[in-house]
Amino acid sequence: MLYRSFVTVGGLTMVSRILGFARDILIAAALGSGAIADAFFVAFRFPNLFRRLFAEGAFNAAFVPLFAKRLQGEGADAAKTFAEEAMSVLLITLLAFSAICMLAMPWLMLILAPGFVADPDKYDLAVLLTQIAFPYLLCMSLVALLSGILNSMHRYWVAAAAPILLNIVLIAAISLAIALGYSQKPGAGIILAIGVFIAGIAQTILLWVAVRRAGMRLSLRRPRLTPGVKRLIGLGIPGLISGGITQINIVVGTVIASMQAGAVSYLYYADRLYQLPLGIVGVAIGVVLLPDLSRRLQAGDHRAAMDSQNRSLEFGLMLTLPAAVALAVAAEPIIRVLFERGAFSPSDTAATAPALAAFACGLPGFVLIKVFQPAFFAREDTKTPMRYAAFNMIINVAGSLALFYAFAQMGYHPHVGIALATSLAGWINALLLWATLSRAGNFQADRRLLRNLPLIILASIIMGAAVWFALGPLAPYFSAANPIYLQLSALAGLVGLGAVVFFGTVLLTGVLSPSQFVRKLRRAS
Repeated sequence: MLYRSFVTVGGLTMVSRILGFARDILIAAALGSGAIADAFFVAFRFPNLFRRLFAEGAFNAAFVPLFAKRLQGEGADAAKTFAEEAMSVLLITLLAFSAICMLAMPWLMLILAPGFVADPDKYDLAVLLTQIAFPYLLCMSLVALLSGILNSMHRYWVAAAAPILLNIVLIAAISLAIALGYSQKPGAGIILAIGVFIAGIAQTILLWVAVRRAGMRLSLRRPRLTPGVKRLIGLGIPGLISGGITQINIVVGTVIASMQAGAVSYLYYADRLYQLPLGIVGVAIGVVLLPDLSRRLQAGDHRAAMDSQNRSLEFGLMLTLPAAVALAVAAEPIIRVLFERGAFSPSDTAATAPALAAFACGLPGFVLIKVFQPAFFAREDTKTPMRYAAFNMIINVAGSLALFYAFAQMGYHPHVGIALATSLAGWINALLLWATLSRAGNFQADRRLLRNLPLIILASIIMGAAVWFALGPLAPYFSAANPIYLQLSALAGLVGLGAVVFFGTVLLTGVLSPSQFVRKLRRAS
C-alpha cells in the first residue's frame, strides 16, 4: 500500500515535472537569463514559496494529523466540521494578507530583490508581475486544505495531478507570447503572470470537485477561533518555518542573487532540474508518509510506524542518491541539451551547470528531511523542527553571503556559493532531525536498512563512474549545433546507461532480488 501510494504521487509528479521542463525550455528560449526573466522568476517565486510552504509544509503538517484524528476517531461529520472551520479562517486571513502584500509590493520588492533597484525598469516590472501573480497564493492555500482532505481519505491522485494544470496553462501562455512576437519583451512576462493566476483558479476548481465527489461537501462558515482552529494555528505557525525550510533558503538565495545580473535565472533553472527527483521522490514521501504515520500512531501501532519510516528512507535514498551523483557529474550536458537555444547562450550554460552540481550535493539531505519531519508532525510536534529550521536559516544566510562574496573575489560564479550554502543547510537540518528522533526512540534503522544503505551508496558511485567515462564519447552529440533530436537521444542514452548500471548493481549486490523487484512493481500498479 505504501509503495503503491508513493508511485501514484511520484508518477503524477513526474508528469508534472516533465511538463515543467517543457515550460522552462520555452521560457529559456524566449527570455534567456535577461532582465525580463529575472523579473518573472522573482514574481513567480514569491507566491510559489507560499504554495510550497502551505501545500508541502506548514498547513499540510498541521492540518493532516488533526483532520485524520477526527476522521479516524470521531467520524466524517466531525472531520467535515473541522475542515469547514479551518477553511473559513484560512480564507479571511489570506484575503487580508494578499490585499496588503499587493498594495505594499513596491516596498516589499526592496526585500525580495534589492539588487533590482539599480535597474528601475526591471524593478517596476517585477512589482507589476508579482501583483498579477499574487492571488495564486490564495488559490494554493485552498488547494492545500482540499489536498489534505483527499490524502487523509487515501485519495492521492487528484491532488498529485493538480500541478499538471499549472504547467499546461504556463506552456500555453509562453507559447502565446512567442506567437505574438513578445520574446525578450515585457509582454511575455505579463502573459506568464496572468497564466499563473489562471492556473491557480483551475487547480482550486479541480480539487473542489474531487472533494465533493469523495463525499465531503464543504460549506463556508462564519470565521471563528474554535478550539480546533486554535490548535491548528498553534501547530501551523512553527510548521510554517520547519515545513518550508528548503523553500525559505531558496528565497534567501534569490534575494542575494539579485545582486548579480542573471543570477536569479541561473539559480531558477538549476533549481528546476534538481527539483525533479526531489519532487518525484521527496514530495511523494512527504505527502504519503504523514497521513500514514498519523493513522498508525493514532491506532497505537508504533512498530508499523517505524517500518514505514525505514521503508520510506530506503525508497527515497535508492532513487535520490544516484540522481544526485548523476546531476553533479553530468550537469553541463544536461543544461546544454535542455536549455541552450534561442536566448539561452553557452555562457548561460556555463553559469547554470555548476549551480546544478552544487544543488545536487544537497539532494539526499532534502529527501531525508521529507522522511524525518512527518515523524514529528504526526505526533503534533512542530516546534522541534521549527527550532532546527531557525538555526539552519542562520547557517544558510551566513553561508550564502560568505560564499557569494568569496566566489566573487576568486573570480568564479558567485551564485554557486548560494547553491552550496542551501545544500549545506539542508544536510544540517536532516542530521538534526535524525539525531532527535533517534534519541527519543522514535526512529531506529532496522537490519534491512543498515545492510542496504552502504550497497546503495556503492551502486551510486559505480553508476557515477560509468556516466563520467561515457561523457567523453558522447560529448560531440551534446553540442547545440546538432539537431535537438540528436542531443536528446544522446542525453537519453546517458540516462539509460546510468539507470542500467545502478539497478544492475543493486540487483547483483542483493539490495533487491529480481523477485522483490517484480513484486514492488506489481504492488505499485
